[in-house]
Amino acid sequence: MGAEPSGTLLRVCTTLREADGVLGLVLDDPSGTELAPWEPGAHLEVELASGAVRHYSLCGDPADRHTYRIGVLRQQGGRGGSAEIHTTVFPGTRLRVRGPFNRFPLVPAERYLFLAGGIGITPLLPMVRSLPAGAFSLLYGGRSLAAMAYRDELAALPGVTFVPQDTDGPLDVAAALAGEPETTAVYCCGPPGLLRAVEERWSGVLHTERFGTPPAGRAPGAPTDGGFEVELRRSGRVLPVPPGKSLLEVVRTVLPGVASSCEEGWCGTCEAKVVAGVPEHHDSVLSEAERAAGTSMMICVGRSRTSRIALDL
Repeated sequence: MGAEPSGTLLRVCTTLREADGVLGLVLDDPSGTELAPWEPGAHLEVELASGAVRHYSLCGDPADRHTYRIGVLRQQGGRGGSAEIHTTVFPGTRLRVRGPFNRFPLVPAERYLFLAGGIGITPLLPMVRSLPAGAFSLLYGGRSLAAMAYRDELAALPGVTFVPQDTDGPLDVAAALAGEPETTAVYCCGPPGLLRAVEERWSGVLHTERFGTPPAGRAPGAPTDGGFEVELRRSGRVLPVPPGKSLLEVVRTVLPGVASSCEEGWCGTCEAKVVAGVPEHHDSVLSEAERAAGTSMMICVGRSRTSRIALDL
């Protein structure tokens, strides 16, 4: 994935209450060393004290080489990572991070439309700050103004509209897209319902990043009919993958330290190189071209179209 396995141990130098339920963290290197450069859309992989790994978008200033800033929404009904950060991370806490990685880059365009839902504002904030006035519009929806992070920063920018659901209702995707030429680069980040609404209504250039659980339909990691075998090429081990288990679960039986995070096919942590066989993709990370190439897959949700698939593991 482009980072040293051990990552970098950074210090939490500041914590901030960015909104109701949103904790902001500012990280630095206690030695004073410059941090790795990044561009808007990038994220960090953060390892918590419990061993859990989570991904958080960088929402600070890319020109600041001495700090990283992330925002963490405390998710009700989540898997515990956000609650751990909210209750156990304070100024002085050390966190091991990997990255930055960027699967959501800002591409050149004459005009941009940004649609953010809730904590999905985090990767979009550096993007809109990097663009000149008049080049973009941003519609930011949330439960209420109090729950919408970075309001003061965004309010100072032209072209930003806040849509608090408790007073204005849900973000009207159809109205937002109406009249936009297909040459507009549309960026959308937020919960599955928002992304689904945009995907159904926009036929032009669309860039998305999903925050939250995948949309209803095929359950993450749900097997296709029938099992298959996985060959771990580095050791030569061949393991059966039955219909009731994911590739990741099976690989973990012999490689318990294999990298993973979301286990829902959207973060990219468990990406593995395919050296033989034809993968069946169920992730939201790879592009259509990458899927067609068949040279890598997300083993948390991916399956095999052939009786055996070999991975570079």
